[in-house]
Amino acid sequence: MKYSELKLGMKSSITKTITETDVILYSGVSLDTNPAHLNEEYAKTTMFKKRIAHGMLTAGLISAVLGTRLPGEGSIYMGQELKFKAPVYMGDTITAEVEIIELIDEKNQIILKTVCTNQDGKVVIDGTARIMKK
Repeated sequence: MKYSELKLGMKSSITKTITETDVILYSGVSLDTNPAHLNEEYAKTTMFKKRIAHGMLTAGLISAVLGTRLPGEGSIYMGQELKFKAPVYMGDTITAEVEIIELIDEKNQIILKTVCTNQDGKVVIDGTARIMKK
C-alpha cells in the first residue's frame, strides 16, 4: 500500500498463540535468558507466580502487523513507545492491532496507535509507533 492510499482510522491486526517454543527461541536469539522466562521454579517466586513471555517477543507482533499488513511492505519503522500493562503467559493468544491516528504528509510519516490484547481482551501492551512510507 502506498502512502497516498492511507487514511485516518485504518486498522489491521495479527493474532498468535505464544508457545514455550517461541519463548525459548526468543531467548536464544535475543540472549535474554532471564529466569522469569525460562525457569519455572524461579518464576514461582516472582509476582507472576509462573513463567512469562518476554515483553519484546509480544511487542514483535506489532512489528509484524506494521511490516506485513498496515502500512505494509516497504514501511520504515522509525520509533515505538511501549507500555507493558500485563504479563503474557505461555498459551496466551495475543492480538496485535494498529490504527492510523495521524498522517504527516510533508514527511510521508504515519503515527499509529499500537495495542496488544490477550484472549480475554485484556490490554498487555499499549503505545504508539512512527512509520515512514513511500
